Amino acid sequence: MKSNLSDLWKKEDWLAVWIGFAVIAIACIAVLTGAFDFAAAKFSTWHLWEGVAEKKSLLEQLNGAFWVKLLRTFLVLGILFTIGVKLQGGKVKEYLPAFLVLFVLSVLVRLISAEFTLNRYLEWAFWALIVGLLISNTVGIPAWLRPAIRTEFYIKTGLVIMGFSVLFSNIAKFGLYGLGIAWIVTPIVIIFMWWFGTKVLKIGNKPLVITLAAATSVCGTSAAIATGAAAGAKKNDLGIAISISIIFTILMMVFEPMIIRATGMSQLMGGALIGGTVDSTGAVVLAGNALGPEAEQAAVLVKSIQNILIGFIAFFVALFFATRVDKSEGKKVGAGEIWTRFPKFIIGFFVASLVASFLVQPLAGSDSVKAINSVLDQYKNWCFVLAFTSIGLDTNFREIAKQMQGGKVLWLYIVGQVFNIALTFFAVWLLLSGVLFDIPVLDLFK
Repeated sequence: MKSNLSDLWKKEDWLAVWIGFAVIAIACIAVLTGAFDFAAAKFSTWHLWEGVAEKKSLLEQLNGAFWVKLLRTFLVLGILFTIGVKLQGGKVKEYLPAFLVLFVLSVLVRLISAEFTLNRYLEWAFWALIVGLLISNTVGIPAWLRPAIRTEFYIKTGLVIMGFSVLFSNIAKFGLYGLGIAWIVTPIVIIFMWWFGTKVLKIGNKPLVITLAAATSVCGTSAAIATGAAAGAKKNDLGIAISISIIFTILMMVFEPMIIRATGMSQLMGGALIGGTVDSTGAVVLAGNALGPEAEQAAVLVKSIQNILIGFIAFFVALFFATRVDKSEGKKVGAGEIWTRFPKFIIGFFVASLVASFLVQPLAGSDSVKAINSVLDQYKNWCFVLAFTSIGLDTNFREIAKQMQGGKVLWLYIVGQVFNIALTFFAVWLLLSGVLFDIPVLDLFK
């Protein structure tokens, strides 16, 4: 495997970086100059009947402004991803109609997930998987739709865009408390799950083991994509890891706040525990909110600090697999091989974070960064919903059953997550109970 200069405009990883940077740059210009509107379409929580629960009815939302934003979203993502596919050697005449159908399915997903009752319990990622899975496991996927099913391309781009929202200043807000909970526990859990999966359960699919370990210990899908790319995981491996992660994320999102409340744990400790153990960032916000405002802010801070580890973990996984796991006997692995394996979109993630933290925020202020992120958040979500729908479309239950290796993969997640919860709870108690350290004041979270 060799890296060439042409990789910069031909390889998926780099193209995800450039597309992500393009969206970030346009959003920054739009917000900072106020010259034009770049907002993407968004479904607010709706109800079929007007005035119910003080939410807008669906018909009230589908006004002219909404359709303009939806068309803008389709054109921006459609044009950028079509250019990316073309540069990779794909055929535009095959990709465009397929992307249009995938986008329509994504609109349907966001429409369903924004309904008042459904939105209270399950986030859009779950519905994206359900819609895709229903199609793929019933009528099947037509051949003409497959050119648009590019899961990793969409989610890599979304991760680059997400990098702008991961500010390094978040570390300062929560200081050593967040670092202790997020950065010490996470590597230990990954090492434990690697040992348990490869030595105890003796799972032969090592990329799947490390991908599931990262999904469990960091932030679910985002970490799975980054780590899977670094380890050379196959699409089926990624689908299995994400499917298991989402299923248990839903369960934890619902039941973990109930258990925390029943134990009498403080909001600060409960929120930190949720931030360190619930996989999805969106689910962390919902679960933290169920406990209260202080818990929500603590959960978000811990998860934000934990998210920064994505790039570091991907790098070390790439290094480990290149030098140990995939190394042929007698063969030396040089820096070139490691660089080739390293997921380049992680560079984009870090650069976006650095630009937001040390360039845009100091020059334009925190309010401007928040305004930019409010725009970028929707483009990130659209990239992710395209990816999740693609995962569902590309996932076949019969194939997953074959990959489960007699239930070993499921046991790996369950044991790993129990270990993760226990270790995170110990760290939270140690740092935030007031027994050894001063409890941070509420002002930290304002």
